Amino acid sequence: MLRSFLGERLEMRKKITKNTILRMKEQGEKIAAITAYDFLSTRMIDDTGVDFILVGDSLGMVIMGYENTLPVTMEEVIHHLKAVTRARPRAIVVGDLPFMSYQASVEDAVRNAGRLVKEGGAESVKLEGGERYVPVIEAIVQASIPVVGHLGLTPQSLHQLGGYRVQGRDKNSAERMIRDASALENAGCFAIVLEGIPWQLAGKISAAVSIPTIGIGAGPLCDGQVLVFHDMLGIHEQPLPRFVKKYADMGKRIRDAVAEYVGDVKEGRFPAKEHCYSGEIKKSSSGAADEKNEDTG
Repeated sequence: MLRSFLGERLEMRKKITKNTILRMKEQGEKIAAITAYDFLSTRMIDDTGVDFILVGDSLGMVIMGYENTLPVTMEEVIHHLKAVTRARPRAIVVGDLPFMSYQASVEDAVRNAGRLVKEGGAESVKLEGGERYVPVIEAIVQASIPVVGHLGLTPQSLHQLGGYRVQGRDKNSAERMIRDASALENAGCFAIVLEGIPWQLAGKISAAVSIPTIGIGAGPLCDGQVLVFHDMLGIHEQPLPRFVKKYADMGKRIRDAVAEYVGDVKEGRFPAKEHCYSGEIKKSSSGAADEKNEDTG
């Protein structure tokens, strides 16, 4: 019994790699992915058995307060990657290549992908775009860096797409996206994020490629799902996309807790006696009062 239990615990803590993610599709096991941006959140997330942690450029909107993801810099992604990877998660850690870190040239792409791995500790990188980015993906893979693709609603193409709009609703764009997915697989991607597309199209893409698809607003036929940590916990009050399931209302709970603290301070209820240290006051050799302090641990 004990050996079996310990074996299960060791297996649960075994590090997830790109090969693990590929096997999960082969074995029909769904992939649970989530974003993370800091050490403490990563610790909590990783304890749940999540498979895939994305340090996404969504940090620009969620953490930095930007209007969209376009202003996010390499330095900001690296900063948050460092915080996440210090938690030493079991899940594979994927870092987003931000806008204009890979679009200008293959050399830029390889250099910046290397920075996410070397400086930030990422175990893979993600980039947006279809067939036109095949040379970029091939070069990054040849540099021994695993790559995740991203098709559909690609936020870095916000202005070109005309806003946050569902993609692939007409026959031509749907067929092009299927071709793009095959091109990304052939270029060496080990997974593809599908964002904001009809569930029927996501199902066709998932069947057409041998690598896992991870959906966000792409329905249940993907091989896995990803949500933004702060969205699923209801931490902020802004309207959420239709595809988000809110698993908690932490925003209200946090505000209520802080409001109670503020009230306690204003009314003198905090700190109470149980929150205070006590010590014996005695005269020092110099005659001044001295307090015998307790251990603050």
